[in-house]
Amino acid sequence: MKFSDFILKDSIITDLKSTTKEGVIREMIQALVDAHGIQEEDMEEVVKVVRDREELGSTGIGHGVAVPHAKHASTDRLVGTVAISPGEGVNFESLDCENVNLFFLLVSPPDLPGDHLRALEHVTHKLKDDQFLRFLKQAKTREDVLSLLDEADSQDEGAN
Repeated sequence: MKFSDFILKDSIITDLKSTTKEGVIREMIQALVDAHGIQEEDMEEVVKVVRDREELGSTGIGHGVAVPHAKHASTDRLVGTVAISPGEGVNFESLDCENVNLFFLLVSPPDLPGDHLRALEHVTHKLKDDQFLRFLKQAKTREDVLSLLDEADSQDEGAN
């Protein structure tokens, strides 16, 4: 699995406005709606399932990163986005109690659990690369983010 398999390019946000967990989730899901990954009429329900997933345990995995995710029938394929919160970040109730600057949001249909797990595994594996993580957090434009994701995908192809 590669980032290009599920990240909707037009949904990437490099200047999150939201300063709350709820706001970040809404802003990112709105970006998926705007990029035609989720239907407008399903937005509130998708927000609810992502919030419900967060109540089970924060997806703030530490090091300024969160990977909120959920399954919902509003999409027929795995869709995702990346968002960067410049400055001090957002309190996302992370495991290390640090604010979050980098978010990956994934939404997949309930009948494709394998894709969902592979995407989560891919994201978390790539985020263990300190250089990749640092460069992503510093990205200023959508093109910067896409270039970093494409480079990560190319490295995977070279390794196979």
